[in-house]
Amino acid sequence: MNRKHKLFLSRGLPAVMLALSYTAPAWAQPLPSVPVQALTQATSAGFDGKVEAVRQAQIAAQVPGAVVELNVHAGDQVRAGQVLLRIDARAAEQGTAASGAQVTAARAQLDVAARELARKRQLFEKHYISQAALDQTEAAYRAAKAQVDALAAQTVAAQTQTGWHVVKAPFDGVVAQVEVERGDMAMPGKPLLTVYDPSQLRVSAFVPVTALAALDGAKIWLTGQAQAIVPVRVQALPTADAASLTREVRAELPTGTGAVPGLFARLTLAAAPLPSAAQGGPRLSVPLVAVVRRAEMTGVYVLGAGDAPLLRQVRLGAVASDQVEVLSGLDAGERVVTDPHAATRAAAAAPAK
Repeated sequence: MNRKHKLFLSRGLPAVMLALSYTAPAWAQPLPSVPVQALTQATSAGFDGKVEAVRQAQIAAQVPGAVVELNVHAGDQVRAGQVLLRIDARAAEQGTAASGAQVTAARAQLDVAARELARKRQLFEKHYISQAALDQTEAAYRAAKAQVDALAAQTVAAQTQTGWHVVKAPFDGVVAQVEVERGDMAMPGKPLLTVYDPSQLRVSAFVPVTALAALDGAKIWLTGQAQAIVPVRVQALPTADAASLTREVRAELPTGTGAVPGLFARLTLAAAPLPSAAQGGPRLSVPLVAVVRRAEMTGVYVLGAGDAPLLRQVRLGAVASDQVEVLSGLDAGERVVTDPHAATRAAAAAPAK
């Protein structure tokens, strides 16, 4: 091989290596997608909701003081009347003792006034003292008796406040949250613990007033469960929201579902009339597998310019078989990616602009 050919190869080698190291965009390989199409059937209307406890108590302090004893942790089972924590009650106990001593002193004064009244009545019967003197003695006796009653009431109030330093469970349940630690300062109104009854749970969702006629066919879908749950009882609250024209619907769950308060749930109503994306226009739908849920955001990946996947937030409605109605966020004819994981990887690998 002559020198000319060697020089040509040495100059062309970087270009070849550059071509081999070039990586096409992630969406160079077409992502699976389908067009947004009109919804042909609607077998159920789905509404997002959450699981909440029918009986839930946020226990707060009634008196100030340091937490000196904490007997439970989050997730513990508790019984009604069980001591959950104690607040330092030494000052309250001393106040109660002082009130009791005052009552004892006042009763001693009452005994003296009673004996004095008895003597004055005997003297009055023998006409040794006047009516005015007897009246003064009776008034002193009544004042001493009133003093005893007032101090006794204060003692009872002090004893009651002393009992507030012991926090007990209001009912059988589970400790959902503990917001203090031993040594923390408890103040009146400051939450200490949250307790709920796991045997009485419900799903709360806001449903359009036009869909309330189908409450009898309500079903509940919980996160992580493949089968629907038939609620024990469904109730629509009597008031409606004037802005959204919706009413809160509460569906009580049967026992043994494994649900916990705060869990995402979906309430479906069979054969319920649903609001459309555009009044009088066609209702659009996308496959359920194309839906992406991230925290409070619900969206789908839409193919944009150059078939680049773009995450777009949408508002969903009815569920019909493997399709879900799109109330807003998409237009007919747009293509949505049916593999959100592949679209996420492609979007992450896209070069920064």
